Amino acid sequence: MKLILLGPPGAGKGTQAQRLQESFGLVQLSTGDMLRAAVKAGTDIGKQAEAIMARGDMVPDAVVVGIIADRIAQPDAKNGYILDGFPRNVAQAEALDAMLAGKGDKLDAVVELEVDDKILLSRIETRAAQTVGGPRADDNAEALAKRLKVYHEQTAPLTAYYKSRGVLKGVDGMSDINDVTRQLEAVLGLTTKKGKLA
Repeated sequence: MKLILLGPPGAGKGTQAQRLQESFGLVQLSTGDMLRAAVKAGTDIGKQAEAIMARGDMVPDAVVVGIIADRIAQPDAKNGYILDGFPRNVAQAEALDAMLAGKGDKLDAVVELEVDDKILLSRIETRAAQTVGGPRADDNAEALAKRLKVYHEQTAPLTAYYKSRGVLKGVDGMSDINDVTRQLEAVLGLTTKKGKLA
């Protein structure tokens, strides 16, 4: 199962990805973690990324896609993976699709956690007020509003892109966490058997 979870900041993508990882042996692949690991391992593409980051530049999509290609070829990703933080826009989605097609592969599903921005903002305000020792610097309504704006401008168009390819599925991200997990498993047709995909 090769999967992408879509949804704005605060929608619960990280929580659900972790649950899918634990229940079905899928590997959660964060682009940030993969970049750091490739740099640390000194791979060819990791060296390219390191030089780019050392200049303070953004790592180009082609390099990120190359790092993803290396990572998904590793044995622990054989059972499947969840991409976290990539793609962030349609150009990256096209580059990802092209890389997978070059390997004779494709995504099995893209699931959007459908949420209400106003309720998300209310949730973050409540969480910030309840955090012992004060909230994180980015854990406030103003920061979330900015992140939501960027999401809607850059990442939301992925919904139409993946819908046109017939791989988009949706779940109600405003439900209880356990209910969202059940919805995800249902739309993906997943059942557990000794903690792995049946």
